[in-house]
Amino acid sequence: MIYLYVIESCSHGSWYVGICADIPRRLNDHEVGRNRYTKGRRPWKLIHSEEFPDWATARIREKYYKSACGKRTLKQTLHYPDKK
Repeated sequence: MIYLYVIESCSHGSWYVGICADIPRRLNDHEVGRNRYTKGRRPWKLIHSEEFPDWATARIREKYYKSACGKRTLKQTLHYPDKK
């Protein structure tokens, strides 16, 4: 299975959407600074995940959540107020 995950920066409040095969290992990668975007915004917490049968399907959903419409949908789904 392939997983889509959304993590939130505890220090900045920003979100990161990604896909992976192993969520705990990938979260550790973010925590130790192996990703340029997330390195300066540590620590991170997992706020949402979804399971998909293959990479292609997960990638379609990831691209959607990274779009403006997808970000709004995700905020509504997670009951987060609009960030300004």
